[in-house]
Amino acid sequence: MPATLTYQVGQARALPADRQRGGTPPRPRTRIPPTHLLTHSSPAGHPRAPSKPTAATTVEGVRIAIVAESFLPLMNGVTHSILRVLEHLEERGDEVMVIAPSTSDTDVSSVEKGAYVHRLPSVPLAGYTNVRVALGDVNRVKRILADFSPDVVHLASPFVLGWRAVQAAHQLGIPTVAIYQTEVPSYAARYGVPFLENWAWNRVDNIHLLATRTLVPSTFALNQLRGRGILRVDMWRRGVDTARFNPAKRSTAWRSSVAPDGQRIIGYVGRLAVEKQVEDLAVLADVPNTKLVIVGDGPQREALQAALPNAHFAGFLGGDALAEAVAGFDLFVHPGEFETFCQTIQEAMASGVPVVATGRGGPLDLVENSRTGWLYEPGNLTQLRAYVRDLMGDDAKRRAFATAAAASVQGRTWPVLSAELVRHYNEVISGVPSETTDPSELTSSKGPSS
Repeated sequence: MPATLTYQVGQARALPADRQRGGTPPRPRTRIPPTHLLTHSSPAGHPRAPSKPTAATTVEGVRIAIVAESFLPLMNGVTHSILRVLEHLEERGDEVMVIAPSTSDTDVSSVEKGAYVHRLPSVPLAGYTNVRVALGDVNRVKRILADFSPDVVHLASPFVLGWRAVQAAHQLGIPTVAIYQTEVPSYAARYGVPFLENWAWNRVDNIHLLATRTLVPSTFALNQLRGRGILRVDMWRRGVDTARFNPAKRSTAWRSSVAPDGQRIIGYVGRLAVEKQVEDLAVLADVPNTKLVIVGDGPQREALQAALPNAHFAGFLGGDALAEAVAGFDLFVHPGEFETFCQTIQEAMASGVPVVATGRGGPLDLVENSRTGWLYEPGNLTQLRAYVRDLMGDDAKRRAFATAAAASVQGRTWPVLSAELVRHYNEVISGVPSETTDPSELTSSKGPSS
C-alpha cells in the first residue's frame, strides 16, 4: 500500500519571551484554507508532487525553520546565502528560527537578523577545526520543530543535520525546501576515500527524494539530480550585491600593496581546501608580468604557500576589504571542479573582472566563452595557462571581457532572488507542484572551448 502523507500548516505557537523579536508576541498570520491541504502518496514513503492545486496561496507572516549544516561564525557559501535570505525575511516580518551546530565562539549571538538561532551540540570535523558537525538524532530535531511549529522547513545544503531534519519534518507533516548547494559525494576521491562516494550519493538521493521540493543553483546541478531520478527540482540561483562588488571599488593603493612592481594581478578567492584544487594555479607561476594573489584561508594554506612561493596570500577578507581586493584583480581564476554555482565568480564579474574557470558545474552557466571569460576542460592545465596568457597579454580584449562580465550580472540582486525563494515557500505550503521540465531540454549548450 502506498504511504500517505498530509502536509498541514502548523498551528501558531507563541515563542518563549527570550526568543521573540523585540519581546513582542508573534503577529497573527493568514492561514491556508482547508482546500489547500496537501496530500502526497508514493511508494516507499517518498512523497510525490501533487497534481492539484496549481496556484499558490500567498501566506502572510510565514513561520520558517532554516536547518543549516554550517552557520556563523563560519563564513562560507552556505552561511552567506542564509544571511542574505534572513535579511529579506526580517524585512517581511516572518518568524524564523535557524537550527545549526554549536560553536566554541562565546561571542556569537543567539539572534541573527531577527531569527532565533538554536544551537545543537557539535564536534569539530577532522582536518577542519572550524567546521562543526551537529550531534543528536532525528527525534531531537523533531522535538525542536514540533515546538516551533513552522509552516515550512528550509534545508540549507543538507547532508548530516539536514538528513535528520528532512526525516523529522516528514514525520511531522511539514513541507520542506532543500537547497542543493554542495556536491559532497565528489569530494570523496579528493580526500582519499573514494569508497565513500556511493554512500554519499545515496545520502544525497534520500534527502532530496524525501524533500517536498529541491532548489538547485545551476543547469549542471539540475541535470545531475534529475539524472539520479530526483524530479521535484527547480532552479534557484544566487544573488550578488552589485553595490558592494563594483568596478568603482578598484584601488590603486591596494594593487600597489600586493604587486609593488606594477604587475597585472591574477586573483583567486575561496576556501583553501583540497576540493578547490588551488594547487593547479602553479602552472601560472611564470606568466610574464603577473602576480598571483590568493584570498582566503583553510587547512591547505601552509601546503599551498609552499607550492606557490611567489604568490601573495592575503588571508580571509570580508566586507569592503574583500570588495576592494576583487575589484583590484585584472583576472579572476577558479580551478575547482565541484562547484554547484560558484558565488565568487559572480562577485568577480560584478566587479568588472573577467574569469577563467574550469568547464564543469556552476561556471558553465556563469561564464560565456570568448565574451566574459574562458572555460577550460577539467584537468587541462595547459589550456588554463593558455587562456590566462591570452587575456593577460591583450589589454583591449581583457577590458572588453570585463565590461561584458559586469553587464551580465546586473539584475541578479539578493532581494529579487529572495523573493523568488519565498514564492517557493508559498508553493510548497499551498501544495503547488514543482515545474516539470523534460530533462533532455536542460543540458547546457555551454562548455569548454575546444
